[in-house]
Amino acid sequence: MSVRDLTGRRRWLAFAGCCVWFLFTIFPLYWVAITSLKSPPDVVNGPTYFPFIDFQPTLKAWHELLSGIRGEFYSNFWSSAIVALSSSLFATLLGAMAAYALVRFPFKVRLLSGVVFFAVAMGGFLLGRNVFGISPAMASILAFTIALALSVFLNRFPLPGKVLVNDDIVFWFVSQRLFPPIVVAFALFLLYSEMGKLGFKMTDTYLGLTLAYVAFSLPIVVWLMRDFIAALPLEVEEAALVDNVPQWRIFYGIVLPMCRPGLIATFVITLAFTWNEFLFALFLTNSKWQTLPVLIAGQNSQRGDEWWAISAAALVAIIPMVVVAGLLGRLMRSGLLTGAVK
Repeated sequence: MSVRDLTGRRRWLAFAGCCVWFLFTIFPLYWVAITSLKSPPDVVNGPTYFPFIDFQPTLKAWHELLSGIRGEFYSNFWSSAIVALSSSLFATLLGAMAAYALVRFPFKVRLLSGVVFFAVAMGGFLLGRNVFGISPAMASILAFTIALALSVFLNRFPLPGKVLVNDDIVFWFVSQRLFPPIVVAFALFLLYSEMGKLGFKMTDTYLGLTLAYVAFSLPIVVWLMRDFIAALPLEVEEAALVDNVPQWRIFYGIVLPMCRPGLIATFVITLAFTWNEFLFALFLTNSKWQTLPVLIAGQNSQRGDEWWAISAAALVAIIPMVVVAGLLGRLMRSGLLTGAVK
């Protein structure tokens, strides 16, 4: 039943409930906005709610933020925008490919080949590092390459043990988000530092941060896009195959346009994750490619957290996502409903 179907007193009660909920959800944004207009004494001397009534508004926090006194605002803003947009686009496209493959093609991964991969990768790394004296980065690359090639080769044979199918692979993708982010961030920092010793600078670079965000976003993208693609009619693709249309053209010319609402919804969700991500940016950057969350966290002094400055920076970080959600909101809602009605 919709609110529009209600009549009389029930309709007014529903309307009042919606208004209360709206005020409840909008109040934090209002509080951030007015805090950014307060002077330090107005913030520390107790709560005030109405400009020109409870306090005299000032643009001091905004002036300090935009003039560079509070850090390289413009550099951090464009770093966030470039990295978040590009990593979200690439993760959405790559994740859609993986989801399409997991929906349309059967996969069989033998558990024993995975065990061999782990054993060879770890053993090869330790052997190269401690016996042959190879650098950690080079030992990791060589061990991973050999382990991957060997496990793919062994997977072609009828090995004993459990065989993992598509649903197991999807669960493995989703389970990657169960790891504590600090473990992954610290491991990436160590890997990037070792690669820097080999001449491949990855810390505080666009490539290093973007690759980290793509890897961070892929599990959720594969999980979401799998339901969207599974809801598409298979008959359209079968008709294209009858006409000898290549598989890659079916994916780019038929599948992607048909699941456009799902792509947009997944892109917006991924963009929100990467735009607000703090830990990877803190570990993997130090100056040039620092993002807005790092800038916001740095708005303090010896006196403690300066909430007027934090509020101004936080409001700038909130506005772009509100604009994106407003522009793509209708398509995003239809995409989420498509996945929910599967």
